[in-house]
Amino acid sequence: MNRRHPLRHARADRKAIRDVPDTPQTRAPQYRLAFADDDFLCREELRPVRLQLELLKPQMHLDALGIDSTIVLFGGARIPSPAERDKARTKTLAELSHFYEEAREFSRLMTLKSLQSDGREHVIVTGGGPGVMEAGNRGAVDAGGRSIGLNIVLPHEQAPNEYVTPELCFNFHYFAIRKMHFLMRASAICVFPGGFGTLDELFESLTLIQTGRMQPVPVLLFGRAFWDSILNWEALAEAGTISADDLELFNFVESAADAVQVIESWQDIPAREAIPGR
Repeated sequence: MNRRHPLRHARADRKAIRDVPDTPQTRAPQYRLAFADDDFLCREELRPVRLQLELLKPQMHLDALGIDSTIVLFGGARIPSPAERDKARTKTLAELSHFYEEAREFSRLMTLKSLQSDGREHVIVTGGGPGVMEAGNRGAVDAGGRSIGLNIVLPHEQAPNEYVTPELCFNFHYFAIRKMHFLMRASAICVFPGGFGTLDELFESLTLIQTGRMQPVPVLLFGRAFWDSILNWEALAEAGTISADDLELFNFVESAADAVQVIESWQDIPAREAIPGR
């Protein structure tokens, strides 16, 4: 008997059950082991269990690999590479294609820095899909390092890009758990032009820092012209819906080199006092 694991391992029973006689009793759904019963695990009542599993699976794997901190890249899936800019659906997307190369170069530079810690610190993490996400994972490959992809099942537009490190390519059903994994190890958050998903990820991150639920980290918005064209930041402060100092929670940058400089000069500051009721 294995003294460290005296109880029979679940894998052994899962394997053994395949060899039982084929009878009406063993074919019944109720006979299946609960943890090996997909229909059971997908029941409405099992949602809390599925949430826990989606939290644990990537967390345990990243812990086992010794990955301590990440650099998060958010940005549009529809932004083409410069080589594909002629196929962009709008003129604006074509003009934004240079951010693909900035994301790729930024990821390359940060991955070189990550390799100095044997790939434990500053590991690039993206949503694993096309556009800016692909550029981020591609830059890590350029540097000879690894990167994480946090994919999510969607009706369209989402499949792992070819540059995600295979053993770091995860898939999610729940957006909320995926967001947690983006931020749990984040040492910086870099946001490139994008759509609803990018805006959601940006404001979720800012809200957590604003309310003291997350340690402040550099939040870098690439391309001030784009962000100022879609958001009137000062109007929020003037209206009183945010504080004036909330505008200091993020920085605008234009290039990969700018972003690296901000991150390297960053000095940790204490988390804000949590806002009552949050």
